[in-house]
Amino acid sequence: MLPDADDLPALLLDLAVPHEDVNELVAQWRGLTGDPGALRLLAECVEEIFREPEDTGRTPALPDLLASAPADLRDTFAVHVLLAALPRTQAHHRARGVPAEVSRRTLADLGRHLAVHRRRHGRAGVQSWRWLVRHFRGELYQLGRLQFERARLGDRDAWVTTAPAGLDAAPGTPCLNLHIPDFHGPLSPSACDRSLVLAREFFARCFPEERPVAVLCHSWLLDPQLLRYLPAGSNILRFQERFRIAREESEPADTEPVQFVFGDPDLPVAMLPRRTSVERAVGDHLRAGGHWYIGHGWFPFRAE
Repeated sequence: MLPDADDLPALLLDLAVPHEDVNELVAQWRGLTGDPGALRLLAECVEEIFREPEDTGRTPALPDLLASAPADLRDTFAVHVLLAALPRTQAHHRARGVPAEVSRRTLADLGRHLAVHRRRHGRAGVQSWRWLVRHFRGELYQLGRLQFERARLGDRDAWVTTAPAGLDAAPGTPCLNLHIPDFHGPLSPSACDRSLVLAREFFARCFPEERPVAVLCHSWLLDPQLLRYLPAGSNILRFQERFRIAREESEPADTEPVQFVFGDPDLPVAMLPRRTSVERAVGDHLRAGGHWYIGHGWFPFRAE
């Protein structure tokens, strides 16, 4: 059953949707739910999201469906699809025993991404619907400072975790991908420690059959070049120390730190601010002709 339009404002606030977006989304929702064609499209999109629900890492084939959305809802139709999916997501969370506060904080990433879109474009919308689908499919959970995504080791990751550590890590073995959300405070060692404690308790209780063997992270925050720029003991360098290097990346990813540090991957490098040590590191390195790379790291999930 779809959320009622009269209940939608409170629901949007629970999802951390920016207040300035609420009235517009409610008005759009009333129009969509009063249109039989739009209702059919919403239903088709929701069914596609939940097709093969236990296939972690599956990206639903939504682009063609979303392309059929009304032109004036180009930026926001994916938001409405996720709102239509919400009752099924919440039912899945309840069936798995996901605590209510974990469910709420996980799904509040929708509001975070609406805020990012408004900061960059000045209007309501989301660009990262593929990312948010993971939350609504029950694959990704916010546990304290960090997010953990249920996943399975690929061939390359299985090799690098098995050989040096003797883990039972054949391809297809359950693992967790770790993500660092924006707008969520410092990446302090104590906050990360608490997240890992929460994750060990959470996955043992809610997904006991999976028993993930390792935590993997693929992020520019693991680029070893940051050691040249950041002060010893900084949160980012302490974060790097948790990981064993899985492999090195040869393809530059310069827009990644620009997007996450400054909010817009298309900002001119020459104009990047220098207000913090991280801003100076990212911008000065690029202005000197250097490149940033995605780092690939891992550590065993269970206590060593």
